[in-house]
Amino acid sequence: MKSKKIGLIFFVILVIILIGGYFGIQYVKNKEEEIPMEEYVPQEEIGEEQVRQTIVSLYFPNQENEELNPEARLIDIKEIINNTAERLVELLIEGPKNDKNKKIIPDGTKINKCYSEGDCVVLDFSSEFLNYRKENEQEKTNLIHSIVNTLTELTEVNRVKILIDGNENLEFNEIYTRK
Repeated sequence: MKSKKIGLIFFVILVIILIGGYFGIQYVKNKEEEIPMEEYVPQEEIGEEQVRQTIVSLYFPNQENEELNPEARLIDIKEIINNTAERLVELLIEGPKNDKNKKIIPDGTKINKCYSEGDCVVLDFSSEFLNYRKENEQEKTNLIHSIVNTLTELTEVNRVKILIDGNENLEFNEIYTRK
């Protein structure tokens, strides 16, 4: 008799647990359905203009210590798609946007021609390129490395050769690599 009472109590507790569990699960499901699912809306839509932009690094000497610093620029891919190296050098000629850096390529310098020979970019500058301060050896080094470091950021460029008005020049007669 005692075992029948224990079995009956056990059975009643089991039924209560099962019914409670069923209603508990239903309650949780109903709560989840009540939470409205909102569509994520970005604060700003990515426009056609942003899709076409890329970041490039241009190297300019620092105003204070003459060390080369990279300056990041966000530019439209359409600007660099045809002749990337030439456009990057044109940006160097224009000068830095950051006031802590200074322009290195002499005023009036133009690119006569720019082309690739394998992994080497050949830059043919106008004679104004030679108007740097020759008494300052660091300025010549910065001039070379500003161009070389900028162009070797491109995966297809490892070396740079500089010509002046279509000819090799004694001052820039090497093929330069990144240091």
